Amino acid sequence: MAQQNRTRIQSGRPYPLGATVDGFGTNFAVFSAHAEKIELCLFDATGRREIARYELPECTDEVWHGYVPEVRAGQLYGYRAYGPYQPEQGHRFNPHKLLLDPYARRLHGHVRWNDALYGYKVGHTRGDLSFDRRDSAHYMPKGIVTDDNFQWGRDESPDVSWDQTVFYEAHLRGLSMKLDGIPDRERGTFAALADPYVIDHLMKIGVTSLELLPVHAILQDRRLVEKDLRNYWGYNTLSYFAPEPSYLSDGSLNEMRRAIRQLHLAGIEVILDVVYNHTCEESEMGPTLSFRGLDNASYYRLLPDNPRHSINDTGCGNTVNMSHPRVIQMVMDSLRYWVQEFHVDGFRFDLGVTLGREANGFDPGCGFFDALRQDPVLSQVKLISEPWDIGPGGYQIGNHPAGFAEWNGRFRDDARRFWKGDADMRGAIAARLLGSADLFAHHRRRPWASVNFITAHDGFTLNDLVSYNEKHNDANGEENRDGANDNESWNWGAEGPTDDAGINYTREKLRRSMLMTLFFSNGTPMLLGGDEFARTQQGNNNAYCQDSDLSWMDWTQAESDPGKSLIDFTRRCIEARRARPTLHASRFYTGDLEILPGLYDTSWFDEFGQPMTEESWRFAEGRLLVLRRVARIEGKRNADSHVTASLLLLNALWEDREFVLPEPVLDWKVLIDAGQKDGEEPLHVIENNRITVGSHSAVLLVADNVRV
Repeated sequence: MAQQNRTRIQSGRPYPLGATVDGFGTNFAVFSAHAEKIELCLFDATGRREIARYELPECTDEVWHGYVPEVRAGQLYGYRAYGPYQPEQGHRFNPHKLLLDPYARRLHGHVRWNDALYGYKVGHTRGDLSFDRRDSAHYMPKGIVTDDNFQWGRDESPDVSWDQTVFYEAHLRGLSMKLDGIPDRERGTFAALADPYVIDHLMKIGVTSLELLPVHAILQDRRLVEKDLRNYWGYNTLSYFAPEPSYLSDGSLNEMRRAIRQLHLAGIEVILDVVYNHTCEESEMGPTLSFRGLDNASYYRLLPDNPRHSINDTGCGNTVNMSHPRVIQMVMDSLRYWVQEFHVDGFRFDLGVTLGREANGFDPGCGFFDALRQDPVLSQVKLISEPWDIGPGGYQIGNHPAGFAEWNGRFRDDARRFWKGDADMRGAIAARLLGSADLFAHHRRRPWASVNFITAHDGFTLNDLVSYNEKHNDANGEENRDGANDNESWNWGAEGPTDDAGINYTREKLRRSMLMTLFFSNGTPMLLGGDEFARTQQGNNNAYCQDSDLSWMDWTQAESDPGKSLIDFTRRCIEARRARPTLHASRFYTGDLEILPGLYDTSWFDEFGQPMTEESWRFAEGRLLVLRRVARIEGKRNADSHVTASLLLLNALWEDREFVLPEPVLDWKVLIDAGQKDGEEPLHVIENNRITVGSHSAVLLVADNVRV
């Protein structure tokens, strides 16, 4: 143990938590309700040698604190917590384990796997009831005292309205690892995210909001490291205030800020995918790295009748205790930090149902949701929840409070099934096209509450969805047992890549039809990064551990067909959505609002131009559908107002079919046809109020300045 430093520690303050520099020294504050003593350990610049140790002299309202003069920004530190080691009571204090400050802003080093990281003796007959006395400091990363200072200038959030928002989900590292022209040391970092090529591509296709997979500091799972794999996706958080060190090419937090500022200058929002539902410390058999050693019984949900064991509503071994006020405070402080210090524009909450769990299950009025909705900072940014977990009653889509958007898994499943040609899907796809009012039209919520997606990081890419019947996850080293077995995918005649022109054309039409379904549905569309140029993961539907060519975006695909033409098609779809109010409605269409005589805000028709009846909705083999939407565009003067209409025709059959357009006859024009290739004239034209829609295809017709 290091000798006590001659500098005398002072009592300091209990707020703010973390390490706070004031120019003369640093205040340290850390929460623990059950600790008996907390020690602060300071390390040299290498992180290998402890140079001083102080007992925090005060504990106020369960926050331990102390002020050390002359400790400046850049100082490395960690904690040791003393208290009962009583796993059967939920307490796992072990002062032999160096602990990371939950509020650390930057990290030095990374976890080096060793049995000393566990609070118990690994392999001992008593398991986690044993006590390990080996010091873990040598194997632990250290927190870095940080003085935040950045000149933002006139940076402002693009503040894109929800009805105009188009999300682009991407992995920070995967975006640029294969991008030519970027220095090797900058690839996969925030420096590369600010590269003009990346930003220009996002602007070109028209997305408004970049949603990044987790960028918080993560732990590389021991089992993956031992298999020479990596936790690529990053849903294994080690620190909620520090970015992943490998994402900073120069180690500076300002690199992340510069990237966000450049995206803002381009009008693009930055959304962070955040993982507050569990931590990287796994189950009760996991390592002691931070929260477990500071106060296991406060930070985690434990079985009430056997607190030795963690509740596992997340499938990751532990569940963060969002019923505890200090834990809620930590999460709120973390979110506010990213908004105020990094100008982040919103958050997507992984396993959001877990965050809304109270003692009796999911509660839309839980303390955390209430805190978010009233917070003057956080209530003004975009809040998106993944509305499920694996706990009891874990599927809660549509049940979050007003102010939240939710990933709509029903949209994904119904869109896939419809275009795969499943029976009895017309009613389901109709509900998804109109913003899933059956799920979200309550408590004055708007269609934007439904975040529509067909593909996401978890599962097949769009290209693989139409190229594989089965998952191909052998590279993950689990004998293809991992990943979902039910993907609602179809290969259309060959498993994987093929030279068959007919199969490739069918796949091309289906990719385009599904993109049209995504962008022309009411709600908020989310595009998976790379789907716009047919990115493939070679049939792997669970690439969480593939930090390799398999997951990285191959930008050469964007320079030649089919990727090049698909990019242009995506751009045209997003442009049409942005320009036409019928395609980005800010309210739910009901079919009851008459815009002009005989023209209602929304109407449904069959292929004969006849209104859908109860009988036709119930016809299980119906795979043709027409949606007409009508809206009045208000001008500055009444004379400037005009009516616009759109007609979306869907054909999920194996054969081309002629559609009769519904009455009244309007001056329809073909705007987008899924069978139309880049630069070509529309594949089908309107003659005698009829049009042919190709097999596995969608067509969008529009009419402006409508009169009847």
